[in-house]
Amino acid sequence: MIITNMARLTVLHSISELQSLPGPVALAIGVFDGVHLGHQEVIRAAVEHTAQHGGTAVVMTFDPHPLHVLRPDSVPDLLCSTTHKLRILEQQGISHVLLCPFDAAFAATLARDFTLALADACNPLGFVSVGYSWRFGKGGAGDIHLLMDMGQELGFGVYGVPPVRIAGEVVSSTLIREAVSVGGFAKARLLLGRDYTVFGKIIEGDKLGRQLGFPTANIDYETEQLPPAGVYAVRALLNGDAHRGVANLGRRPTITGGAAALTLEVHLLDFAGDIYGSTMEVVFTKHLRAEKKFSGLDALKDQIAADITAARAFF
Repeated sequence: MIITNMARLTVLHSISELQSLPGPVALAIGVFDGVHLGHQEVIRAAVEHTAQHGGTAVVMTFDPHPLHVLRPDSVPDLLCSTTHKLRILEQQGISHVLLCPFDAAFAATLARDFTLALADACNPLGFVSVGYSWRFGKGGAGDIHLLMDMGQELGFGVYGVPPVRIAGEVVSSTLIREAVSVGGFAKARLLLGRDYTVFGKIIEGDKLGRQLGFPTANIDYETEQLPPAGVYAVRALLNGDAHRGVANLGRRPTITGGAAALTLEVHLLDFAGDIYGSTMEVVFTKHLRAEKKFSGLDALKDQIAADITAARAFF
């Protein structure tokens, strides 16, 4: 049995591993990109079921995003990678996740066979919650009505969570992506129920920031949906501790002429230490200025100092 243990999160990697869990099992099933407020309602239903009836609540999600297999030419920029999604679920107190591999063979599974496999693996399957419009199985033939029929047949409860609306709009990953793409962090926060963050590992860069007197953490970001390029005051979560900082998201035109790939560099205020290999989660709190090309490194250094002053004033 392959089980990965995070700090407080147990991650299973196949449906058969559900048999290891104390039943009844309550499953919250979905892609959950971003784990927004609508997703949280699906998850909450399963958690509340176990609070009332005992057993184990499990969030079941998929890796990679199913569209990578079903429609690879129309995959949206994702709000969070699989690693980031697991981190968010853990932060929200989830104890068990089934990270189900999604490939062509899995996509060809008939909806009824998929449901039977879940029921056969659990001891027993007690409850399933999904978004009301969720489709599953080969060709998307399965829906909430099939789940309910099979629930009656096999003895498990089913709840189709209706759309969650905020200010008259249905909460969706698409709406959040649109907000983030234009720097609408307040709207994204409202729909997510938490701050929008960019997550990734700290890697070695060219150490130019250190030469200029402002060392930066270069983030190999996993998030695909990024805000507009520019300089931001940020909050960064590093090794469990929150820090204030200044981030540059851009193509470094002064150094590269603007032809480089989009990079994310974060200068942490009042911090020193070797953090290569650590992960960082970055919250964009205020846009300070657009990215621009300077006449040389001295001018760039002066502007970075001004950016830091502006960030300190904001904080």
